[in-house]
This record gives sequence, structure tokens and C-alpha cells, in this order.
Amino acid sequence: MSPERCACIHCDLPLTIGELRGGQRAFCPRCGSLISSCTRDALQRALAFAAAAIVLLILSNAFPFLSLKAKGLESVMTIPATAVELHRDGYTTLAVLVLGVIVAIPAAILAVVLALVVPLLRRQKVPWLVPAGRLLFQLSPWSMVEVFVIGVIVSLVKIHHMATVVIGLSFWSYVGFSLCFAATLASLDRLQVWREIEACRT
Repeated sequence: MSPERCACIHCDLPLTIGELRGGQRAFCPRCGSLISSCTRDALQRALAFAAAAIVLLILSNAFPFLSLKAKGLESVMTIPATAVELHRDGYTTLAVLVLGVIVAIPAAILAVVLALVVPLLRRQKVPWLVPAGRLLFQLSPWSMVEVFVIGVIVSLVKIHHMATVVIGLSFWSYVGFSLCFAATLASLDRLQVWREIEACRT
């Protein structure tokens, strides 16, 4: 495979990256940022993590996330119900943003991963490889899965002395989903994915 021209996303230094073998990484000689990383069986790993993430995301939306008990009153929260309550309280924009960044956009990213990885593994020359590759790396920064999990944990620390908090199955499912989701994206190096797309198209 011929060397490929690219630029460091941090300092814009033009670089020429040759073919990397499994386990090898390329760093920017100016700022030291990671340019590309080649992982053995990266596509297979991405597919496995994506499939697990989809199952866990479905479970996360099907069961109670948290329940709060205080002064004889109990409130049970689910992820979809949270967005509904925000809408009823007049915070429609916030409801859309919350549901979008923690459910809709991650689900869309996983769908794109499946649409991209499966043909690449099968070496199928399908017309949506390039659009799917572009969409994947455009959507990835908009996902706030990890931020949501950290925010929930911080909130639990602050309110545990005010009410009895019961963590539901959905909470643990979403934590597992966030780990699988992060592992999916970590398995897909931008440069290596585009090289796989080009190899599949030729």
C-alpha cells in the first residue's frame, strides 16, 4: 500500500503515513499527537462491541433507570420518561437534546458502524461505504454518552443524603453500553478505516 498524505489534527503538520502493521502507531513528530493506530482484527472487534452496545442500549430504555424514595414518596425514572417529563414541563428543546445525545445519536452511530463494518469484512463493494465513513466520523463528536454517565454519578453523590436512591437495571445496562460504545469507536481508527474502504472499492 502506498504512503498516504494527511495532516495532524492538532498542529496541522503535513505528514506521510506508510502502512502500519498490527500494534503499530504513528505519532506527530512536532506535537506528539497520535495520528493513526493499527489494531489487529479491528473491524471484528468493532462489530462485536457494536452488537453488544445495541443490546445494552435497548435494555437501558426498557427498564427503570433510577428510583428515588423520600418522605413516603417514590419516583421511578426511565430514560424515555425523563425526556417526556422535560417536554411536559416546557423544556422541549432540552428534552430533544438529552434524548438526542444519549440515545438517538449513539444509536445512529452504531447503525452506521454496522452498515460500514459488515461490508468491509465481507469485502462487498457497496455504494454507501464512503458516505457511511464520512457520517461516522462527523457524528462521533456529538455523542455525550460518557458525559451523561459521569453526570449521573455526580448527581447521585449529591442527592444520596436527601433521598433513598435505588439504582435500576437500566443504569447498569447504560454503563455497560457506554463502555461497549467507547470500545467500538476506539476500534475504528480514522486513517485505517479509510484505507479499508479504498481497498474494498478497488
